[in-house]
Amino acid sequence: MAVTLKRHAGAVVAALLILLVGAAMLIGWQRYQRDYAVTVEDDGSAVTRVIAERLAGSSRLKVADLSGTIQSTAQDVRGFGLLKSDQLVKMPFSVDYYIDVGGIGASDLEWNEKTRTLIVNAPDVTAGRANVDESRRTLVRTNGLFVTRQAGEELSRRTSAHAQSRAEKEARAPERMAQARQFGRAALSKLIGAPLGAIGYNDARVIVTFPPERAGRNPEQWDVTTPINEVLANRRRSG
Repeated sequence: MAVTLKRHAGAVVAALLILLVGAAMLIGWQRYQRDYAVTVEDDGSAVTRVIAERLAGSSRLKVADLSGTIQSTAQDVRGFGLLKSDQLVKMPFSVDYYIDVGGIGASDLEWNEKTRTLIVNAPDVTAGRANVDESRRTLVRTNGLFVTRQAGEELSRRTSAHAQSRAEKEARAPERMAQARQFGRAALSKLIGAPLGAIGYNDARVIVTFPPERAGRNPEQWDVTTPINEVLANRRRSG
């Protein structure tokens, strides 16, 4: 009976590792094709062309996005303090949240055959760079007695930089990160639950943890489990 359980656990581990390693290899090949392979026409000539990156960066699992409208202001002073101007801009922004699936290894997976529970100690959710869409500004208000071209350009640059910084700060706020982790937990559970179901573990429970939660983790909180590398070692000895 013990040997059977170990073999089942080994099957779970093997399926998950094949999924993760296969994804990493696919991403590596796609990045090589994107960055180093030369795209040519039928006659062999190379031309200037935009290479689509439809799958680029897909080793990162997108789990959530934050969007909204941001208001940004800036001031500019020139002419020994005589020429003062300011600008107020409103425009939409968005920030995506990711989990680095490629960073999950065998030591991050713990399987308990008795409770049919898989614990995934995932890397933390990260917020990407804010995308501030200046082409869709809903308000641009510039004030000043005389706004030079240079002052206008500087005001535009500053409002853009301030909007970018403020949007990224908002995206990384503790409450936003907590919400993103909840979405990340559901997305990663669904991703890893697929191979479990394929090998007959449809009722298996997947528990995803993130670094802030593991800092004060109680070993009994999610049952006593066995690291996957130990399960594999036991399976090899029993075979």
